[in-house]
Amino acid sequence: MYVWCCIQKSTISFIVIWAHSSKLWKQFTEEKLGQAEKTELDAHLENLLSKAECTKQWTEKIMKQTEVLLQPNPNARIEEFFYEKLDRKAPSRMNNPELLGQYMIDAGNEFGPGTAYGNALIKCGETQKQIGTADRELIQTSAINFLTPLRNFIEGDYKTITKERKLLQNKRLDLDAAKTRLKKAKVAEARAAQLNTSQPEENNIMIWAEEVTKSEQEVRITQSEFDRQAEITRLLLEGISSTHAHHLRCLNDFVEAQMTYYAQCYKYMLDLQKQLGSFPSIFLSNNNQSSSTPVQSVSTPSVLASASASLPSVSNSVVTSGISELKSSSGSRKARVLYDYDAANSSELSLLADEVITVYSIPGMDSDWLMGERGNQKGKVPITYLELLN
Repeated sequence: MYVWCCIQKSTISFIVIWAHSSKLWKQFTEEKLGQAEKTELDAHLENLLSKAECTKQWTEKIMKQTEVLLQPNPNARIEEFFYEKLDRKAPSRMNNPELLGQYMIDAGNEFGPGTAYGNALIKCGETQKQIGTADRELIQTSAINFLTPLRNFIEGDYKTITKERKLLQNKRLDLDAAKTRLKKAKVAEARAAQLNTSQPEENNIMIWAEEVTKSEQEVRITQSEFDRQAEITRLLLEGISSTHAHHLRCLNDFVEAQMTYYAQCYKYMLDLQKQLGSFPSIFLSNNNQSSSTPVQSVSTPSVLASASASLPSVSNSVVTSGISELKSSSGSRKARVLYDYDAANSSELSLLADEVITVYSIPGMDSDWLMGERGNQKGKVPITYLELLN
């Protein structure tokens, strides 16, 4: 008996819902065909709805492209998506810089850390691993401070707005359907009144009068519900301005994360460049080239591309003997700068290509550096950036 009562209640509820849906669909169809009037939303509410839709569309595009920027591999993005939906942590894997760094380190150890090429590969590999770590920090920081708030808006706030917007649409259809029934009832009442003059039918007039009264009451109720729902929707939509302010703060955090990342990468590569700056002389000695074999002066790729033809060739014996004599004596020599060099700190001297400076050695100085003077400026300069003059 209890089960039968539940079935009856469910059937009645389904019939009521179906009848209401059919009424709304009929009203919607007649509006589209121009056969029924439509209550228009006020201009302010329409502008808020347009602003919310625009915010949603651009937020989705920015969010998706940021994910592509942080993780270019589509397969990795799909894997991360599934692990996130399963509420499980994705397995830790090397990113591209870390993988390249590991290959370089393994190759350098295979070739021999004592060789110039092997040593350079190891140093480059360590730097690539540092960049890989910085890349992980950028992804993690951006995901927490930028992507998560955007996703919360799409999956939370905007879904609530969409739900209330649909309710507002249904309330409007209810109101317009009630207005249509009231209009039809008044027309029928007027016709009944006209017929009553020639053919008295007082009961028919009373029926339509009751129908008009009932329709008017329904219009008042649906109008009140529509106004209340419009106010709820308006309050939610006005929160879009606060969403923009919040996203602005998140955008600032994202920019700061990128700035930190690129600053770290620049520092790592600058340190690597300085470490590799001493490799030309080591390369010559490690390969035991003959003193009679001419060797092109080594410069950075940009300088080599533009002015390699103008750089003089020097021999290993000239470079080695000139520097050895300078370090063993207390005198000074003139030297021409081969290419630009930016000082890393106040103890170093910045250099410009082709300028001539005075260089000398002081006791206890690193073998790859000399003291340089230009007027009243002085500081350490790397040997590999200089060509000693007679």
